[in-house]
Amino acid sequence: MRPIWKGTISFSLINIPIVLYPASRREDISFHMLRASDLSPINYKRVAVNDGREVPWNEIVKGYEYEPGKHVVLKKEDFERVDIESTQTIEITDFVKIDEIDPIYYDTPYYLVPQKGGAKAYSLLRDALKRTSRVGIAKVVIKTRQHLAAVKPRGEVLVLELMHFADELVSTKDLSIPAEQNVGAKELDLATDLINRMTDKWHPEKYHDDYREALMDLIHKKVEQGGKTPAHGPKKRHPTNVVDLASILEQSLAQTEKGSSSRKKPKTAAHKTRKKAA
Repeated sequence: MRPIWKGTISFSLINIPIVLYPASRREDISFHMLRASDLSPINYKRVAVNDGREVPWNEIVKGYEYEPGKHVVLKKEDFERVDIESTQTIEITDFVKIDEIDPIYYDTPYYLVPQKGGAKAYSLLRDALKRTSRVGIAKVVIKTRQHLAAVKPRGEVLVLELMHFADELVSTKDLSIPAEQNVGAKELDLATDLINRMTDKWHPEKYHDDYREALMDLIHKKVEQGGKTPAHGPKKRHPTNVVDLASILEQSLAQTEKGSSSRKKPKTAAHKTRKKAA
C-alpha cells in the first residue's frame, strides 16, 4: 500500500512524524462510453472554446475566475507558497469527547503510521486518547484543500478522519420533515418490539454491496445470452398503507419470530446424513 501524504502530527510542543494511508477503498464497476450503432469507443477531447482546437495536457493551466470571463492563473509553486508549514502538518488545536461529535460530520478515514523516531510519541498520543475517551480536532491540507479532521484511536492504530466544516452541512429547514404525528400507543409498542427483535451485535463483515453483486451477475448473464437482458427483474416494493400500519407491524413481528425459530430449529438426522455425504 502506498502512502498518500507525509508530514507530522502536532499538538502543543510535540511533533510526531507520520505517513498517511487510505483506510477504505471503492470497488466501482467501470463502464465505457460506446456508439450505439457499432459499439465503437468514444474519446473525449480537451477543446479550447475560442478556436475549437484540441489542447494537450502540457498546455493546460489552472485558473480562478474572479470576474465573468477573467481568470488568474495559479501554478504549482503558488499552491506550495500558500502556507508551506500547514501543508505538512496535522495540527491538533483541541481535544473533545468522542461522543459529543455528531457522526454526520465524519467523511473519509485514513490510517496514521509513525515514521522513524516517532513510535514512542505516537503510542503516547494513542494511549492518552484511549484513557480520556477524547479525539484530537485538527486541520490538514491534502491536495490543495484544507480539511477539518479528527485524530482518534482504533485499536493499535491512530485514524485521521476527515470531517465536514459546519458550513458545509446542508440545513434541514427547507426539507419537508413531518412534525409530531398522532402515533397510537399500540403502534409504538409494536414498532419498539420489532426493533428489539431485529437488534443484533454489530458485525460489519456480514454486510455486502448487494447492488454491485447483482449488477455483476446481470452482466455475466448478458454475456452468456449474447447481450440479451434476463427476463425476470427485481420485485417492486409498495409503500405501506398508513391505515393498516398496526396490521403490517404485527405481520412483521410474526415474520421475524418465524425466521428466528427456523434458524434455531435443530438439524434432523437426514440433514446430517446429506451433509456428511456431500
